[in-house]
Amino acid sequence: MRNFISLFLMFILIAYSLTAQSFSSDKWEIDAAESRIENHLGKESLYIKGGVAVLKDAEFLNGIIECKVAFTGARGFMGLVWRFQDRYNFEEFYVRPHQSGKPDANQYTPVFNGLPGWQLYYGKEYSAPVKYKNNEWNHLKIIISGKYAEFYINDMNSPAFFVSELKREVKSGLIGVECGNFAPAHFTDFRYTSVDNPEFAGTPKLINKPEPGTVVKWQVSNHFNEAELDEKYILDSDDKDGMNWTAIECEHTGFVNLARVQGTPDGLNTAYARVVIDSESDQIKKIRFGYSDRVKVFVNDKLVYGGQNNYMSRDYRYLGTIGLFDELYLPLKKGTNEIRFAVSESFGGWGITAKFDNLEGINLKN
Repeated sequence: MRNFISLFLMFILIAYSLTAQSFSSDKWEIDAAESRIENHLGKESLYIKGGVAVLKDAEFLNGIIECKVAFTGARGFMGLVWRFQDRYNFEEFYVRPHQSGKPDANQYTPVFNGLPGWQLYYGKEYSAPVKYKNNEWNHLKIIISGKYAEFYINDMNSPAFFVSELKREVKSGLIGVECGNFAPAHFTDFRYTSVDNPEFAGTPKLINKPEPGTVVKWQVSNHFNEAELDEKYILDSDDKDGMNWTAIECEHTGFVNLARVQGTPDGLNTAYARVVIDSESDQIKKIRFGYSDRVKVFVNDKLVYGGQNNYMSRDYRYLGTIGLFDELYLPLKKGTNEIRFAVSESFGGWGITAKFDNLEGINLKN
């Protein structure tokens, strides 16, 4: 029995042993504005700014990734990537050294079609108030299994936060490190292991369904240039013909991440999010909604609302996060009504959400 226990414990240790990968190895593929291998704080490290470094042969699905990162405390965004499909589609976690100790000191976000979504995925489900050590090594670790992920920052005994629903599909991909275009970072001691059922310190939370009255199903059009709607007050057949539509359901928080459908290349930064309403009578119906970053709302082809929710659009601290902050009183006619939200994106998250206080006298047909 004692020998069996010893063998079992040895198996666990082997299964969870992490493979170290020196950044000077030719296994790394680096695509960055600046990068070099140099000694920093007594360790061989990767200096990187404005890009990503991924392990070319590490097909990773579940397991543990960790590394150490150093920064000055200047505004910057640096961290880890996993299930990396290409430069436009992956999961990412980064720290914000300039927000040390604040609720948004770090961030988990998916990247779809080149668009991260921190304006959509915010709060304690996706970040934690952690203090960093400037000009020292900060230890990062992520434990990943299926849709779950647990994030550790410096304290390797207590997780900073737990994500109960990673947003991208569970699909193996590459792993690596990244740093944005602001302050550079140094990375060292990169290690990982692949294991199907790693142990978590925390437990997943129950994922609730969207609240009653939420517009759950949307139709999203192909993208187009926002300028096409300049001084456009009534949509005609030329504006509407040739549209392709993709059906998409909202997430448990009630919003739709429009980047799941497409990106915003070459100025094609706008798409319609459409809902069709069958009304039992002529009536006025209140709808609360939120968007990122800008919106124009057309009811039965007539423009009834325009708004901005951009980053820093209201004051220098304004983040532009999405929420049910606006409301409209829809002039519905008896029969079929089409509501089009023309949503435009700059950066930080491309989304739409809407909710009726009640659905009396209407039927959502999407």
